[in-house]
Amino acid sequence: MKLPPYPEYKDAGVNWVGSIPSHWPEKRAKYYFKEIDERSQTGDEEMLSVSHITGVTPRSQKNVTMFMAESNVGQKRCQPGDLIINTMWAWMSALGVSNHDGIVSPAYGVYRPISNQDYDYYYLDNLLRIEGYRSEYICRSTGIRSSRLRLYPDKFLSMPVVCPPQEEQQNIARFLKAQDSLFRKFIRNKRRLIEMLKEQKQNVINQAVTRGLDPNVKLKPSGVEWIGDIPANWELSRVKREFRCLNNQRIPLSATERGAMKQRLYDYYGASGIIDKVDDYIYDDELLLIAEDGANLVLRNLQLAIIARGKFWVNNHAHILKPKIGNIEFLAHCLEQINYLPWISGAAQPKLTKDRLMAIYIAVPSRKEQDEIVEFIKQNTATIDYTITRAQREIELMREYRTRLISDVATGQVDVRGIEVLEVAEDVLLALEEDPEESDDLPGDEAMEAEE
Repeated sequence: MKLPPYPEYKDAGVNWVGSIPSHWPEKRAKYYFKEIDERSQTGDEEMLSVSHITGVTPRSQKNVTMFMAESNVGQKRCQPGDLIINTMWAWMSALGVSNHDGIVSPAYGVYRPISNQDYDYYYLDNLLRIEGYRSEYICRSTGIRSSRLRLYPDKFLSMPVVCPPQEEQQNIARFLKAQDSLFRKFIRNKRRLIEMLKEQKQNVINQAVTRGLDPNVKLKPSGVEWIGDIPANWELSRVKREFRCLNNQRIPLSATERGAMKQRLYDYYGASGIIDKVDDYIYDDELLLIAEDGANLVLRNLQLAIIARGKFWVNNHAHILKPKIGNIEFLAHCLEQINYLPWISGAAQPKLTKDRLMAIYIAVPSRKEQDEIVEFIKQNTATIDYTITRAQREIELMREYRTRLISDVATGQVDVRGIEVLEVAEDVLLALEEDPEESDDLPGDEAMEAEE
């Protein structure tokens, strides 16, 4: 079902909107909000976090370990309905309407609606986090580059903001809530499918790299408890026997150094893969990278053994290994399936030292058998990889559609008054499930969540 436009429009106060429904008021934010600076006397209130992905949420619900103050006395207080703006990350739309009584950083802006009749909280939260307003925050922020931009109260309060009639805001909010419920269900189901497929793929890999391809192969004790039995024609080895370690060639680059670079032609690797692009390279090779530190050593929610090919740079948070005679893809599979917990030191910051990594036992077949195993894995996981990629693309398209829909509905580009919200949401969902590629022209992708 195609959503209709409003009958009449007028020019908006900001260029990125273009036009708004003719009966929608639009005034500067100072007519709708006032800045609040109430401070906590005890610091006992719920600490809230602000990001461009999740808006305003209790910090206790997030894995935030940085910038934790010894005392929360003096933090800014807020209440349900207050608009919270992360002054330093407003250029990424790191803001939102709070549903909680709590406290936030003194560096944040807290703005309270002057009248409870002006805004529906859910509508306002969606309106001010759309991409168009983000461009307005960037224009009004002060600073020489993105990492130094600040959106100060006078700049925000002078910004034009649309304010539809309350009844229409409530209609829009109901529509977007219904849509969001179905979007979340769709994405959740796709994620479950991806996890099942990844588990299926890992089972194929684990069987191949621990038992080989012959189901009737004779086994022998490895002599290492956690490895168990291995094929009789395989050898028990150590990481140091299979690789040369090139850690002494690593050179870390600070964010400031990387930010000053212009060409950005080469991948810059850290503990969990590519984290930036830089002007030069250290290596021109095919090497295996293993995290030296970081939470991923314990959580394993990202790939740990990463093959880097071509010209690239590596910082000092990843071990760099070059195979002596083995197949790098086989060895990468071997190292990926190891549980590193017995070799990790440090509680607050997990660390896998070079000496401990190089001492780990692994079981390896001949180079010929390694090549055969790698080819077998490629052939038997190709369909799984394709299905995973397709599911990830469907999630991406659904997110992109949701972003565009929120913008169109919140700014009045389409009229949802009187629309049966569940009917529309189901039609959208079915269309994307049947042909996810038809929405290929959607803009952008979600960026990494910006946290304080």
